[in-house]
Amino acid sequence: MARRPLRIGITIGLRAPQETLWSNGIKQNALFLAKLLRNSTLAHHVVLLNTTDVPITPALPWDLTAFPTAPIEQGCDGLDVLIELGGQISPDQTARIKKQKTKLVSYCCGPEYVQNIEAMIFGRPLWDSIFINREYDELWTIPQVTATTAPFLQTFRRCPVREVPFVWDPMAIEGVAAALPDAGEYRPRGAPRRLTVIEPNIDVLKFCLYPILAAEQAFRAAPDQFEKLYVANSANMVHADREFAGLMRHLDIVQAGKVLFLDRVRTPDFLSSHTDIVVSHQWGLPLNYFYLECCWQGYPLIHNAPLIRDLGYYYPENAVDEAARRILNVCTQHDQEWERYRHRQRRRIQRFLATNRALADRYDDLLFGLLGKSSAAGRRR
Repeated sequence: MARRPLRIGITIGLRAPQETLWSNGIKQNALFLAKLLRNSTLAHHVVLLNTTDVPITPALPWDLTAFPTAPIEQGCDGLDVLIELGGQISPDQTARIKKQKTKLVSYCCGPEYVQNIEAMIFGRPLWDSIFINREYDELWTIPQVTATTAPFLQTFRRCPVREVPFVWDPMAIEGVAAALPDAGEYRPRGAPRRLTVIEPNIDVLKFCLYPILAAEQAFRAAPDQFEKLYVANSANMVHADREFAGLMRHLDIVQAGKVLFLDRVRTPDFLSSHTDIVVSHQWGLPLNYFYLECCWQGYPLIHNAPLIRDLGYYYPENAVDEAARRILNVCTQHDQEWERYRHRQRRRIQRFLATNRALADRYDDLLFGLLGKSSAAGRRR
């Protein structure tokens, strides 16, 4: 098939006219992918398509000229490819785009298998209604969710799975950090360290307990090295969860009055104002935007994400003792090379960037491979 500029739609689901990019990562996913596809040598035309009734206004936190955005009913005609990413399309919308021969891709960038089983086990409402769309032409999954989620989605959605490259861009964090001191980048303070844990604490994948234990072990070894441990997204647990609060009372760092359990924080601001070292832990989600945000801004990140072993300061699996040693090493050594560290992080992150031409070429191969296939409906009959 001769390659040409494509008309591509990417779905989003707005919740408010002044939608923030920091409520969750899904809007950032859509923007970064749109930027990558526009950076193709073919200069694809990409539009963000809103699947909700929320109006599209200049109050949105992205440039509507750089990222054209439209209601899906107004923008879905004439597309070569529709990528369902941040908002699910309806059966009627599916029929409409399939009738015009638009290829339909489900782009999975979330841990949907884990979210669904937790909804089932713990009675958490997840969907207003369940619609299993069987008309996708392909299912694309990013590497960090493929192992858990691809088999689940592939079975229900009855289409081939392709693992696609992860895409990121510093536009979101730099847009906020520009107004912060030193553009929100790490600077040595020459004082005892402030440790920060910013796990979401909404499921088992990214929870604060092991980072707290790593901080505890480091504190026991060198208590004078630490000023404070901040644990975000945990205030509700420390006040209302007997198990969590009961465990915390046994920790030396808590008994020393050096821990603050906080509500939700916005990453760029909190890094800039309260953080010297970030401690993180994941279980089955070995890469996310938060890691790249920390490293891009030069903050020492203690983490166990194997997909980015070369970023930050890596410890394996659940090795809390090794994480504690990493914390102590950062306390004594990191500030000797903090600028080189930031430059090194940014150089290594280049492989994920929406401005990376080789990455755009890989997505072009995916798109034109998709367009060369027979339709989903024809394949299943």
